[in-house]
Amino acid sequence: MAKILIVDDDPDVVDACRMFLEREHYDVASAFSREEGMKAVREIDPDLIILDVIMEQPDDGFAMAQQLRRDGFLKPILMLTSIGRVTGLTYGKHADLLPVDAFVDKPVEPAILVQKVAALLGGKEG
Repeated sequence: MAKILIVDDDPDVVDACRMFLEREHYDVASAFSREEGMKAVREIDPDLIILDVIMEQPDDGFAMAQQLRRDGFLKPILMLTSIGRVTGLTYGKHADLLPVDAFVDKPVEPAILVQKVAALLGGKEG
């Protein structure tokens, strides 16, 4: 069973994502801040991280992704965020600045979230 860590400061987003992903038989853990997220990564070694951008600081998600990559975390990171809508800018994968594997805008349709997760896990079943 693939392990997914959701790092988002909005409990409603975490609960909704958890519900959709557990329905697909993924093992889901959560953290509500960058600090909790980093600790959870060390403790559970997730197969995929779903990461918000704006938490306690406006760039917590970006900073966490950068730190994870510097620390050698090579598994997929899915950025789930509304920052594009807020800033009007388009964000995409960038090896150094935004070292994530995919972006999904909030609010996300459940089917799209499940589809992105399955694609990023490359056949690792829930």
